[in-house]
Amino acid sequence: MRTSTIEIQIPHAESVTVTEDTLSVDLSDGRTLEVPLAWFPRLLHASQEERNHWRLIGKGQGIHWEEIDEDISVEGWLAGKPSGESQKSFKRWLKKGQLV
Repeated sequence: MRTSTIEIQIPHAESVTVTEDTLSVDLSDGRTLEVPLAWFPRLLHASQEERNHWRLIGKGQGIHWEEIDEDISVEGWLAGKPSGESQKSFKRWLKKGQLV
């Protein structure tokens, strides 16, 4: 019996928009997908200036925000995975930001 395999192509990010409450990503396959900012607590607590300072990494396989040390993979995001950061880590990050 023959089994054929299907190679799934993960689209890459081309553009990112972050508003007060949403993260919107334009993908290479023509889709624009939007998720609640609450999925990513560091983005939710960042200033709009910090949210707007992103860059694509890995030829669009991910998105990086330097000032808030946030990375989001397109593959995980498409799978519906919100931030996997622990509450302990997030609280430590919040506390560190208050000291600056």
